[in-house]
Order: sequence, then structure tokens, then C-alpha cells
Amino acid sequence: MFSLLPVCVAGLLSIQADSITETPAAQLFVYELHREVFQSEFEPFHKVFGQVYNDPMVFKCNKERFPDLPRWLRFTQRNPYQNGFLYGTPLPQDQGRNIIEIFVINKRSYDTFRERLVINVLPAVKLFPYQAEFFIELREVEMVLPGPVQQDIRLDIQKLWGTSGLEFLNITSALDRGGRVPLPIPGYFEGFFSVFVKLGSDRPFSKCLSRLQTPEHQRECESESGAKVSGDCSTCTNPANCISWCKSVLLDVSRPVAPAAVPTVGSGVLAWGGNFTPPESPPERDFFPEYIGIVIVPLVLVLLLCVVLAYVMCCRREGVLKRNAKTPDLQLYHQRSIQSNANELRRMAGSERQTVEPPRQCLQPLLMAEQAMAGR
Repeated sequence: MFSLLPVCVAGLLSIQADSITETPAAQLFVYELHREVFQSEFEPFHKVFGQVYNDPMVFKCNKERFPDLPRWLRFTQRNPYQNGFLYGTPLPQDQGRNIIEIFVINKRSYDTFRERLVINVLPAVKLFPYQAEFFIELREVEMVLPGPVQQDIRLDIQKLWGTSGLEFLNITSALDRGGRVPLPIPGYFEGFFSVFVKLGSDRPFSKCLSRLQTPEHQRECESESGAKVSGDCSTCTNPANCISWCKSVLLDVSRPVAPAAVPTVGSGVLAWGGNFTPPESPPERDFFPEYIGIVIVPLVLVLLLCVVLAYVMCCRREGVLKRNAKTPDLQLYHQRSIQSNANELRRMAGSERQTVEPPRQCLQPLLMAEQAMAGR
């Protein structure tokens, strides 16, 4: 009884520690990971010399018992001194319970804290037959995910759309849409100052927005190369939230798409095509020129090369007699003496050293010494 009490308490604490949130399908989900919330989970170094300690933190997120996140969910964090964001748009087939493991790493002490986030994806509560995707050139995805920034963008587009019933459906970085990696210039954001935001509503497009679907607008954007065109009626209170008029598109899903034509089923019997006439035999071909070029010519070249090498190696040699005739006699005498002395030393060092007479060069000094002593 008492042994089960700690297990029950631990299970209760683990359940209470989970964060639970809900989101409807087909709408944008954003969950911000605040660094100050996890600051208290590490060692009690909150205040150093009277100041709050600001630890750099890195978030690692994955689905429970899986190495990565669900396919509809993404995570981003600009640097260890800023908050992280989990964001994405679940599809209707993604309904259900998603358990996300969040690992917080303190880069100062390298302590680790683990938390679980439970995301319940509910059925779609509202349909958005009219959708529009806008290209914001001076924003990156980390700067658009906070709630106040989304509210500012929504207010600007409400004036353009003429309705207040707008909801964010998706936010995508330009890098995820095939954009190029920016140059390492100070002040440039990742994604090269660009992000795509998609909003939806149940109200039709305004007269200004409907201009995006006209052929005149497409031709004007191509001629102006992305500059401000005459039909741009968008306004923005913050210059960083201004949309690019030529790169914005409208998606009208209110009209049902006509199904593809069903192929007609035939009788299964091939039509009569007449008698089969096999092709005639190919004409004869003379391979002798190819044989000369591929076999004979290389063989002749190899034989000529062998003849030249044989002449150089055999006929152009100097010879021993001619070499000795050009060498001075004194040099030849030194060479022969060196060879004879070397041969004599080899005989003395070999098995015949007992029978070989001592060299005269070694006995000459002794004979001279004996003659000098006898003369005295």
C-alpha cells in the first residue's frame, strides 16, 4: 500500500506538468515557448549581484517516441536569447491527440529540463471559401508569429478586404517555398526578408483584391518587374508589414472543382490494322575502312615506336672501348686499383682467408722497418 503511494504521486505530478492546448483543423496554430517560464526550472542562480540572470536556452521538440515533429507542425527559434515557436496548420486528417516532448537546454550550465505539450486537433469549426496569400518582403517567420504582429497584419488586410472576419490559415517562410539562402550581411533576416501569410474569410473578395485575378494585373507586374503597380490599393501602418502586391494571389475555393472526365471503357478488342509487313533487311555495310582506322593504323604506330626505341637502346650506345679511349690513363689506373683492392678484400673476408696471402700493401711498411733495423 505504502509502496504504491510514491508511484501514484509521481504519476499525478507528471499529469499536472503536461500543458494541454487545442486547435481546430485548417487554421494556424502557434505556441510560444517563453524562456522566462523555464528559467525557474534550473539551478537557483536567478539573481547574481542583484540582477536577474539571463541564461541562453535552446529548445528541442519532437513527437513522443518519434525523432521528429508531426508533418504539419514546425519549430523555429532565432537564437538562444529569444523565445521559440511551434507553428503549423493541421489538416482534417491530422485530427486527434499529439503529444510533443519539449527539451530545454541551459547553455550556461548545460542542464536539461523536459516538458510535455498535448495538442488536441479538433474538427474544423468554420469554412473559409475565400482565401488570399500575401507576400511580406520585410518580415521573417520568427517576427510574424507573435500575436501582436499578427494582429497588426490582420488590421491592415481588413481594410483591404473590407471585412473583420479574417483568420490566419498558414504562415510559411520563403526558404520553405524554394527561396534562396540570404547572403551573410548584417541586419538581413533568414529567408531574405520574406514570408508568406495566408488568410481566409467567408466574405467575398473586395473590388481591390479582385484586381489580382485580372490579366492586366499580371502583365503590369511582369513589365514593372515587381515594382509598385497602379492597382496597388494596400495600406500598412507599419512599413515592415507592407505586402508585395505582385506576389500576392487569391484562392477561391467556394466554387466546386469539376471532377475529371471518366475515361470511356472500350470493348477490349483491338481494331484490325491489316497484315503485318516486316521491315526489309538493312543494306550491307563495308567495315574495311573502320578496320584500318581502328586496328591497322595503331599497330603501325606501335611498330614504328618499337623500332625507334630499339635504335636508341642498341645502336646509339657508346661502348666500353670507346669510353676507355676517351678516359685519361691515370683515371683508368685508379679505377682498376680500386676494383682489384675490392676483390682482394672480398677474398680475405670470405671462406678462403686462411689460404690467401697477406696483401703486399700491408707488408711493405714492415719490410722497410726490418731493413732499417738490420742496417744499424
